[in-house]
Amino acid sequence: MYQSQTVIGQTLGSKDGALESYAWPENDLHYIPDWVYTSKEIYDREMALIFRGDTWNFVALEAEIPNHGDYKRSYVGDTPVVVSRAEDGSIHVFENRCAHRGAEFCRESKGNAKEFVCPYHQWSYTLTGDLQGVPFKRGVNKQGGMPRDFRNEDHGLRKLHVTTLNGVVFASYSDKVEPLEEYLSPEILEDFKVTFTGKPLKILGYYRNELPCNWKMYHENLKDPYHATLLHSFLVVFGLLVAGNKSMMFADKVHGRHGIMGSAKSDDLYADVNPETKKEMRSFHEGLKLQDERFLHFVKEFDSPWSVTMDTIWPNFIIQREMNTLGIRQIIPNGPNSMIMQWTMFGYEDDSEDMLRHRLRQGNLMGPSGFLGLEDNEALRFVQEGMRRSSTDINVVKLDADKIGTSDSLISEAAIRAMYKYYREVMGI
Repeated sequence: MYQSQTVIGQTLGSKDGALESYAWPENDLHYIPDWVYTSKEIYDREMALIFRGDTWNFVALEAEIPNHGDYKRSYVGDTPVVVSRAEDGSIHVFENRCAHRGAEFCRESKGNAKEFVCPYHQWSYTLTGDLQGVPFKRGVNKQGGMPRDFRNEDHGLRKLHVTTLNGVVFASYSDKVEPLEEYLSPEILEDFKVTFTGKPLKILGYYRNELPCNWKMYHENLKDPYHATLLHSFLVVFGLLVAGNKSMMFADKVHGRHGIMGSAKSDDLYADVNPETKKEMRSFHEGLKLQDERFLHFVKEFDSPWSVTMDTIWPNFIIQREMNTLGIRQIIPNGPNSMIMQWTMFGYEDDSEDMLRHRLRQGNLMGPSGFLGLEDNEALRFVQEGMRRSSTDINVVKLDADKIGTSDSLISEAAIRAMYKYYREVMGI
């Protein structure tokens, strides 16, 4: 069976799940074709080869399921899953799909349960995802029911491989994916452990919003320090991320799929910024001040040279340290033109009351209506709309053109090119 479709001038074909033909512009990483963001066929292939492929996907923090019977709804790609802590304390991840007729049996975002029962026909499952009960399994009055060879153990929920690291839970469909610490790479692992030291976390709250853009754009956004020096007025005016500050954009050396964007806030906001650089920053307004300057106070609490870091861990996980506000973001693809962002803000159980209040205060930077998050959401919507509706069919990523991967400059798209070099290999493009 062979089917084809035309998307923005490119012919895409599918035969046994493989792309029959399609060309990246000039075989050049300085250009990205629009159909990477808008094609449903490309999106379906991403779900199969990336999210259900050889990757570790973030699904939960252990602090969200501390007790036996605790559970949380989550996602791997666009597939709903349940993260559950069993009676023996072990953590399990399985698809939120009843093995009988496919209903999503878990409807609450989180809670505590002794078992999971599908509301449709009341098939019940253990906290480890095993089928334990089927109503009228032997029928009624010796009529109907399941065949004699029906075995509960053959009809449990689809289970994923699970691993944890310092309180963070990951899941994978693959039994070939490398161990998590190797998957992260040494440099990403080192920065991961700056935030996640292993000491108990305290969940402070959640945000959740839909962005009308392709899921990969959010990875690009956090591998794109160029926009941060221009779009975000708050960052620019108050010196949190400014062209001229000590900064870097790191891409892992093995694959280029993970990244760290880091910047160090100067005590004198613009001591390192020359007048010509200021002229390039249209978002900069001289003399603006906050009524409550505690908001900008930075307490150095980590062994890190950076006051701001954003770790992008392929394919769905972002760790944010912005001054003293801590959080994670989970990317949930929702079709080629949409994604869901799940934000989880946290601190540490041993935080003082003053530090807790400080984290909550600075938390106003984040979330769908935060001083930073709001601008990203709008910008990414504009990009997706432009690609869906225009006749042009390529994007240009030529900043810092000679580099693919790590850059010491904020005016660079080298990390984006590294990500797409890896992406093309995985996707077979």
